[in-house]
Amino acid sequence: MDIKRILKNLDWWLIFAVLMLMACGLGLIDSATHSFVMSTGKSWHVQRQSLFMAFGILMVTVSLAFDYRMLKNYATKLYIFNIILLIAVMLVGHSQLGAQRWIQIGSLSFQPSEFSKVFLIICLATFMDKRIEWLEDFKDYLPVFAYIFVPWFLVMRQPDLGTSLTFIAILTGMIFVSGFKYKWFFRLGVAFVAFLPVFWLILKDYQKNRIRVFLNPELDPFGSGYHVIQSKIAIGSGGLLGKGWLAGTQSQLNFLPENHTDFIFAVAGEEFGFLGAAVIILLYLIIIWRGIAIALDADDNFGTLLAVGVTSMFMFHVMVNIGMTAGIMPVTGVPLPFLSYGVSSLTTNLMLVAILLNVKVRKRNLQF
Repeated sequence: MDIKRILKNLDWWLIFAVLMLMACGLGLIDSATHSFVMSTGKSWHVQRQSLFMAFGILMVTVSLAFDYRMLKNYATKLYIFNIILLIAVMLVGHSQLGAQRWIQIGSLSFQPSEFSKVFLIICLATFMDKRIEWLEDFKDYLPVFAYIFVPWFLVMRQPDLGTSLTFIAILTGMIFVSGFKYKWFFRLGVAFVAFLPVFWLILKDYQKNRIRVFLNPELDPFGSGYHVIQSKIAIGSGGLLGKGWLAGTQSQLNFLPENHTDFIFAVAGEEFGFLGAAVIILLYLIIIWRGIAIALDADDNFGTLLAVGVTSMFMFHVMVNIGMTAGIMPVTGVPLPFLSYGVSSLTTNLMLVAILLNVKVRKRNLQF
């Protein structure tokens, strides 16, 4: 494609929102880690995030030269590679924060379950695109459920409840747009509620505690409930305009755990107040709006399924992460896209943005 045509047909609203969130993310990460004492220096997290941010932007730029439809040719290989990676985590991965989710290669540590979200969206979109004309009855969707079950089960075994729920969110969005009937959603919802006692039994103890303290954080104020209590204090103390950058007491005095990763939205609320938090939410709404628009305007079913899968993932992450920092959802360890520190998460999110942009610029009725 002609470079001028690509530039003219890029989704600049989407690009603007992503760049603004990443810029905000660097400032918040710098503030959240300002009091850290590390041999590599206080700015280590910001430098590492910036490096992978630059790499990700380059990756997005280069990807625009390729047609997203070529991804269908690699779906089977990606599915197998994804399974191999998830099994490798169980065999040779190292544990952190009570879960075995990371693979260490030299000094680099990465989380395969993050990249598995990208693989799942591509593979599931390809799988459903080949069968879209035959997806009429509930039984026609059984192969789709079976297709996602293996990677979902392997992620649950790590255990990684947040990513496993993200898989379900992606699946829900993609089957909804393919014509899955409302009555089937209702029946699945009833079945899920009936399955909850069994689901409770297979949860790890720390996961059960997270649900208990979600209902009542005061049950364990210095243990499992500590994160949520401190997060709510941080957000509430920010008021309308916040305390200012580097001036949040909960974050700077290290009362707020995981303040540069899972609970970075609480840092934003404390330091920039209601207005700052509202701006961040508005930027996420722009991403979701553009994702839905791209899905509706895509040239083919494959493009629509890809865009819906990506948008469903972003929507789920934003709702769950902000919900858990505000105490209205259980803590699941779901990072906030483009804001939370984490190079695996950042790279994954930029790969998904690349998919959205590619679906947008590959429309046949492009502007000249």
